[in-house]
Amino acid sequence: MTFQILTINPGSTSTKIAWYSDEEEVWRETLRHDPEAIGAFQSVAAQFEFRLETIGEVVRNHSFSFDDLSAVAGRGGLVEPIPGGTYKVDEALLVRLRKGKPWEHASNLGGILADAICRPRGIPAFIVDPVAVDEMNPLARITGIPELPKVSLGHALNIKATVRRAAKDLGKSWNELNFIVAHIGGGITVCAHEKGRMTDLNSANDFGPFSPERSGGLPAGDLARMCFNSGLSEKEMLRKLVGRGGLAAYTGTSDVREVKAMAAEGDERAQTALDAMAYGIAKEIGAHAAVLSGRVDAILFTGGVAFDGDFIAAVQKHVQWIAPVLVYPGEDEMPALAQGVLRVLRGEELSKEYSRYISEEERA
Repeated sequence: MTFQILTINPGSTSTKIAWYSDEEEVWRETLRHDPEAIGAFQSVAAQFEFRLETIGEVVRNHSFSFDDLSAVAGRGGLVEPIPGGTYKVDEALLVRLRKGKPWEHASNLGGILADAICRPRGIPAFIVDPVAVDEMNPLARITGIPELPKVSLGHALNIKATVRRAAKDLGKSWNELNFIVAHIGGGITVCAHEKGRMTDLNSANDFGPFSPERSGGLPAGDLARMCFNSGLSEKEMLRKLVGRGGLAAYTGTSDVREVKAMAAEGDERAQTALDAMAYGIAKEIGAHAAVLSGRVDAILFTGGVAFDGDFIAAVQKHVQWIAPVLVYPGEDEMPALAQGVLRVLRGEELSKEYSRYISEEERA
């Protein structure tokens, strides 16, 4: 039996969709939305009908029909902490996705849109490895202030897919191996993936190396004083940390290609910023090697910046003594969504129920 799967990955001003026949990608589209049209909605959840109509129009333009689908996979959003896996969209999950808390994120629409397509057709809707996947060891959560534990937020979908690819290339099961995965994009997640679980990670908005647009870990005392003395509002301060931090703060751009061009033209500040980002990633990889007690089968590089061989080499020279290095450039989020659903439809793994992992209070 051949399964027809639609994958949906909503972004702030775009919606990526792809149609799969089993593993084969039949077509893919990135739907660009007018920022003014998107901005006219009072919330991300309110964009639902607009995005659904746009998706339907594109599917029809490809001469396909929702009625031919076996299932739909939506990008998982900000939900309560849950283990990795493929989750069937249930009422508890829909309630959580619509809340948009602690902050709104376009990816929350993935499961909502998938359910809207599937429910009238009696087929299952899923989300796969959302950003809130939490498999951390208890000690990894503890910080120096009890009121501020470390939260697990990272590029789980691409990390899990990359681990599966690497395990297949090594000819072993993914839950038999230990990896350190460095997802390097606009945000950076460095993760200890221990025998099938993300046991520690830096949570890209708050810890670890700075990235093209995020500040990473900062001197806590100086940050506290800046918050009180800078005159910036809470929103402005958060934007300084995520969006205008990292390479963007030093060079005015978060595009690594532009920063490299600046460095090639003799801009020492740009070159130093690149070197410091590579240094920070290497140091974070070393820290996660300690988490795994040095038992590391391979270090995996992925994300958009992994296409840059020079940058990866700058990191690799510091860490290649730890374990072999494998590079999987880009973000395989669309096929990762389809593959997560396929494993369930084929009976290779069981789908999970979101409601089983949350309390009654969270369910309300």
